[in-house]
Amino acid sequence: MPLPRPSTPAGRAALDAIASEPSSALLAFDFDGTLAPIVADPRDSRPLPAVVDALAALAPAVAGTAVVTGRPAATAVAYGGLDRVPGITVLGHYGLERWEGGRLDAPEPHPGLAEVRAELPGLVEAVRARFPGADGTAVEDKDRSLAVHTRRAADPGGALRELREPLARLAERTGLAVEPGRMVIELRPPDMDKGAALAGLAAGLGARSVLYAGDDLGDLPAFAAVRRLRADGVPGLAVCSGSTEVSALAEEADLVVDGPPGVAGLLQALLAAVRPD
Repeated sequence: MPLPRPSTPAGRAALDAIASEPSSALLAFDFDGTLAPIVADPRDSRPLPAVVDALAALAPAVAGTAVVTGRPAATAVAYGGLDRVPGITVLGHYGLERWEGGRLDAPEPHPGLAEVRAELPGLVEAVRARFPGADGTAVEDKDRSLAVHTRRAADPGGALRELREPLARLAERTGLAVEPGRMVIELRPPDMDKGAALAGLAAGLGARSVLYAGDDLGDLPAFAAVRRLRADGVPGLAVCSGSTEVSALAEEADLVVDGPPGVAGLLQALLAAVRPD
């Protein structure tokens, strides 16, 4: 299976570097929409088996593999069977949590979360009352963040628009950050994002090339980190797991693949390149 051809010279150089010297490469991925197809209920999210199989096979050949997700790290591990991937690092809550070798390191919850947890059901109910299209909106409690999903609402896009302003006010009052996504708005602790998380991973490993794949707006900081690494002489490849719901990421990517099946194909092609036997 041939390697895909990135659309940018920098992306092509990075993929060549990863394939020719995998032992110094960091391969990092978002979870939902990248390893796992987007589903109506986030509790049902599971990575494609081909993705996990390819990651497990690639892991011994590269400097490091990682998942950087807005989910709790332990949830991503459990849902994904990621403990099958030798040496993988899972950074949850955009990098606040770190799971590695069965050990989870996590900070204390942000103090504003208690207030958000108490007020969010009433806020969502008030939006439903004035906008019937928000019926079906659901709140997901991630322990260190809370997310409001509109994918199952009667009018998902309309519900998202109605929720933006009241959620932004609640976040400002409680000192939390607003993280928009694919039919979801998340309130989470500030001062950490996927870009900082990716840069920290690359520095810790001494990676001499980096691949990051994501699908949503929360992955844009990681793409920016890839560009900063390139400016510092570390080849980097930004991969968009494409969808019809988000175009901003594709515009910033070196390579666009067709959702999680495309990510699986990329990993399988990379595996064939680094382990031709």
